[in-house]
Amino acid sequence: MLLLDTCALIWLVEDLSALSGNAKKAILQNPDDIYVSAISALEISLLVEKKRLELPSEPFKWYSAAIRLHGLKEIAIDGEIAAMSGKLSPIHKDPCDRIVIATAMLKKLGIVTSDKIFREYKNIKVIW
Repeated sequence: MLLLDTCALIWLVEDLSALSGNAKKAILQNPDDIYVSAISALEISLLVEKKRLELPSEPFKWYSAAIRLHGLKEIAIDGEIAAMSGKLSPIHKDPCDRIVIATAMLKKLGIVTSDKIFREYKNIKVIW
């Protein structure tokens, strides 16, 4: 069971060649158990707003289509995830990434991400 970080979600949809071989293999081996955090919708919207990402449609429409197209399951941010993200060691400063890390910990999911900082958390499995 895998949780895609926002960058992995974007690359899965827009630039498959940007994913590592290990990431592609893990995704292919778990087609029915791939998740995204709802926080990715926020991150994608912010990237578009800051002109750091161009998409063929508005962010939420793109995000919704990506989930449908790839058969992904969205995990909502609940109070437990939010509280856990606040309790994490301050290794990662990005609140969105802390939500992803807390989600993976609580749901016992491996995280597909190229972000090296994620590896510093001992209670998660990073796939890249």
